[in-house]
Amino acid sequence: MPDFAWRAAAASGKVVEGRSSAANAALVLRQLQQQGLTPLAIDDAAGLTTAAAVAVAAVAGAPGKVRPAKGPVQSADILAVTSELSIMLRAGLALDNALRVLIDMAHKPSLATLLQGILDAVKGGTPLSRALAQHPRLFGDFYVNMVRSGEASGQMSAVLERLVEHMERQRALRDSVISATIYPAILLCVAVLSVVGMLGFVVPQFEKLFADMGDALPLPTRLIVQLGHLFTDYWLVVGLVLLGGGWLLARWLRSPTGSAWWQTRLLRLPLMGRLTLKYQLTLFSRSLGTLLGNGVPLLTALHIATETVGNPVLRQALARVAPIVKEGGKLVQAVGASGIFEPLAINLIRVGEETGRIGPMMLELASILNREVETGIKRLLTLIEPVLILVLGVLIAAIIVSILLGILSVNDLAV
Repeated sequence: MPDFAWRAAAASGKVVEGRSSAANAALVLRQLQQQGLTPLAIDDAAGLTTAAAVAVAAVAGAPGKVRPAKGPVQSADILAVTSELSIMLRAGLALDNALRVLIDMAHKPSLATLLQGILDAVKGGTPLSRALAQHPRLFGDFYVNMVRSGEASGQMSAVLERLVEHMERQRALRDSVISATIYPAILLCVAVLSVVGMLGFVVPQFEKLFADMGDALPLPTRLIVQLGHLFTDYWLVVGLVLLGGGWLLARWLRSPTGSAWWQTRLLRLPLMGRLTLKYQLTLFSRSLGTLLGNGVPLLTALHIATETVGNPVLRQALARVAPIVKEGGKLVQAVGASGIFEPLAINLIRVGEETGRIGPMMLELASILNREVETGIKRLLTLIEPVLILVLGVLIAAIIVSILLGILSVNDLAV
């Protein structure tokens, strides 16, 4: 097997070199990635570079070739690219060379096309921040301003590293919220399917027994029988109505009017309201602290951090903070006037403003709120799970009791 000389960057930013024996460059690339290294260059005996060697291996159909993934670029792809770019820049690789390596390593054609467009813009003299701003769906204002601050300070690798940390924490918080809703959603689906199964398959089995009783049948039993008829005779209509109603409801909730209505009601719920508030304030605090820590001006950081808040009611309240600061007011007075920050948050912001460390204090506030959100989710789950189980049990018990009442009525008439 041929020998390949390679050069790669470790997670610490240290550049390591070595030689490996493999059938082709694609296998060497795969081995380095499995070791947690970011390949910078792979040369074989003939002097082929990474891109050329991998292309030759792909054309030859060499073993170990990674099958490219399909689909659009996702947020996870952006996180991976940002992390790898940070490592390569910290290792001393030039930006254009780093982008070329990322293109070679791209596992999606859509990602390779995106990176190629960014590389072409950078080679044409466009700053990286402006090249990224041409893709607002993937690189929002927060991302672009972070990169712009790295360009201004000359600390691009450090800024990207902080950006990766911010994105990972945001994703971890979002994943924890999504994971917490999976089990209640499963319980709710089981409850609905159980009730439908009882009404559609169990209740009709007793219909012949109750056929001749007429009005002598108890009211609960008559209601259950009629519901059983509804599911067995008009199941297609019921299904279409439910699907259509669900689609219309989802579409309305995605509209500005429906979203504002739902977000307003969500904040008023006994337990979910506090969790929603703390979750949104976590996004705001972490974004503001990260931006300020990288030299972004306060007013610009406030505008960008406000846009990261998804709840329109809270976003409207936070939008009043920047004008107060712009008119010469203190940040602590502005956030206090918004009426959505707790005393602990206001005190932390006051300390940060007095000591000139607003950024670190906002990050500390985000960590505190993050822990409170995780704790609140666990407490909410301990309440929701037994409630769902209890509701499921009551519904099934009501159906069974109604059937038993009908059976007892039949026995009474027979006597």
